[in-house]
Amino acid sequence: MLIQDMAFEGKGIARVNSDQGHFVVFVPNTIPGQKVLVKMQKVKNSFAEAKLLKVLESSPQEEAVDFQPIPGAPYITLPLQKQHAYKRETTLQLFKRIGKVEEVASLFDAFIPSPEAFHYRNKMEYSFSAVAYDRANDREYEGFALGFKKRGQWLSVEPLQRDSGLFDPLVEDQLHKISAYFSSRGFSAWHALQRKGFCRFLTIKKSLADNSLLINFVSSSSELQRFDARDFTNFMQTLFGVRLGGLVHTLNDDVGDRPLTTDGSQKLLYGANVISERILGLWFDISLESFFQTNPASAERLYSKALDYVFEKDLGSKNTVLDLFSGTGTITQLLAQRAGSREIIGVEIVPEAVEDAKRNAQRNGITNLKFFAADVGKFLLEHPEYTGKIGTLVMDPPRAGIAPKTLRKVIRLNAERMVYISCNPATQARDMATLAEYDYALKKFSLVDQFPHTAHIESVALFEKE
Repeated sequence: MLIQDMAFEGKGIARVNSDQGHFVVFVPNTIPGQKVLVKMQKVKNSFAEAKLLKVLESSPQEEAVDFQPIPGAPYITLPLQKQHAYKRETTLQLFKRIGKVEEVASLFDAFIPSPEAFHYRNKMEYSFSAVAYDRANDREYEGFALGFKKRGQWLSVEPLQRDSGLFDPLVEDQLHKISAYFSSRGFSAWHALQRKGFCRFLTIKKSLADNSLLINFVSSSSELQRFDARDFTNFMQTLFGVRLGGLVHTLNDDVGDRPLTTDGSQKLLYGANVISERILGLWFDISLESFFQTNPASAERLYSKALDYVFEKDLGSKNTVLDLFSGTGTITQLLAQRAGSREIIGVEIVPEAVEDAKRNAQRNGITNLKFFAADVGKFLLEHPEYTGKIGTLVMDPPRAGIAPKTLRKVIRLNAERMVYISCNPATQARDMATLAEYDYALKKFSLVDQFPHTAHIESVALFEKE
């Protein structure tokens, strides 16, 4: 099947002739010009969705790169300029079709690229598996693997032998040594089908500010009596030297397909269980549990654009600025830093993130803010005193977007302006249409390429009440 075009979220488009005319097939993670082998998964009258099984022939648009191919970077062979063009055009089409924004091109402000095209991530999660995948020969085999799950399935892992182009190259070039450490000592890797094994995950967070690493080794308790924590710590210190800021061992016996790597009992083996990152002059402590922007350098550009939208006009007579889905309080503090004596309110459902936010604010000496650990919808219901008193609010919801009931509660606040940051323009487009029904007009928006070589794109949009 020949991929002829691309739709939003990197879905390649193939067209097949049938008795009823052109039949459109959407194939994720493909590039126009590729010839691919697919498996049909969902078939409708005029279109189908398919799963990519194998790229049979590369696209003329692709260029060779000196990195190990991984599922998390399907477009790394596509030049950045072409990646940007596809992301821009497909997102604008989405806003026009779903968001009902007719003059979408006239409202487009800027496309903001990532400062770094490669090695931009500050976090990576690797999986252990007793079923390995050999990409070169397209086969699975029993073995000991540490790397990434094969695309589209949950059982086998392709061993990572060298730099993937996304994370720290010095770490990824050493990953095979960590795999050899456990396999040579007779430890078993997790077998998802049999639901047994010792080694499960290796999560690594990196501080771009001081180049330090926080590493979390996740295992089951099945072979714990043979695990020598001191020997493992010495090995990791030898491997990473002064860069090793913290080493944690987490025991997790959840046999589910996707257990959280931060669940279970944790033991700090070395150093500290947090690292620090710097964003636009402010310091943030990042724990294993807390969410933080995966591309900090690009996040600075995203936040700068959001702040430009917030402060391009006087905030008016209403003294409170609301930051919904505030996470570890990055935007909340940046708002407070520039808002003078105005009160900044941050609302976040994850209690650990709120505690991180409070500590970060104290560290940065910022006092004109408050944080609430609550579901946004519930918070708005329980705090009616903010209705009519919000001049500007900022929203940065999770990928699923804002629940319709919660969005209506946000609208009832009657804020004069909204700055809506989204990591999923599809749900943002849906909310655009709802906001327009309640007289919130889209004034401008920018796109930020936080994740080069993937289908993801982030959007920052400004709405004003008319």
